[in-house]
Amino acid sequence: MIKYGLDRITELEFLGFTPRVERRDGQWIDIVLQPELAEATPAPDDLIHFTILVICTHDGTIVQMVPQDEDCDCEYGFTVGEKEQIATYVSSEGIQRQVANVAEH
Repeated sequence: MIKYGLDRITELEFLGFTPRVERRDGQWIDIVLQPELAEATPAPDDLIHFTILVICTHDGTIVQMVPQDEDCDCEYGFTVGEKEQIATYVSSEGIQRQVANVAEH
């Protein structure tokens, strides 16, 4: 993760995610991910409740990935490697099926 204003970068390794997929409106699907992190790459100490908000279109295309702390945007950004891990998970068949299901209803 990259903390805004600092040049120190840490790369989180995600072991898995617990997803919550919700239809926001006629255009967007919100996917909130509770990540499981590798012991060697814990979340930064100043985050209280770290989650990831992934905003997708109804066809499952990722528009934005936002690190959050206590359900609010925080002062961190994701590295390229972290974004790749998240995108791989969100693009998986199981998550795409959930997106399609909530998009229909």
